[in-house]
Amino acid sequence: MDKLTPERRSRNMGRIGSKDTRPEMLVRRLVHALGCRYRLHVKDLPGKPDLVFRSRKKVIFVHGCFWHQHANEQCPIRIVPSSNKGYWAPKLRRNGARDAENLASLKKLGWKTLVVWECELRQDAEAAGRRMKRFLGPPGSQNVGNRKRVTIRALARLLF
Repeated sequence: MDKLTPERRSRNMGRIGSKDTRPEMLVRRLVHALGCRYRLHVKDLPGKPDLVFRSRKKVIFVHGCFWHQHANEQCPIRIVPSSNKGYWAPKLRRNGARDAENLASLKKLGWKTLVVWECELRQDAEAAGRRMKRFLGPPGSQNVGNRKRVTIRALARLLF
């Protein structure tokens, strides 16, 4: 049973954005600190990836554990709503199916993908930053990692 009125719930849900979320902003700051430049939410790619690195043909998706139903059983954020299951269960399944389709489409097009989960950033932003650095590749003509050092821990503290 929902503790909020339908009007209040609707207003709360309507305020949840899909862009510029805290986890996405952290990933953007971490990647920028590595010296990488990217495009945001490119509409001509399947799934409108959160960060697009055209010259590397790589994309990063930043997934919220609730909306994308993180499969990791240890995830503390992944919650299946107990109220209105007839609405939520199919909706969240469709989100997962759409994510899988988008990743497969990008792979077919020759793009490499990385999914960064919200809980990953909250639990160990440094490890997530190292994973993104490995994914983006060694320093080269794109100057990955050649900028002034900014600690991943310091950036993570700013957002969480």
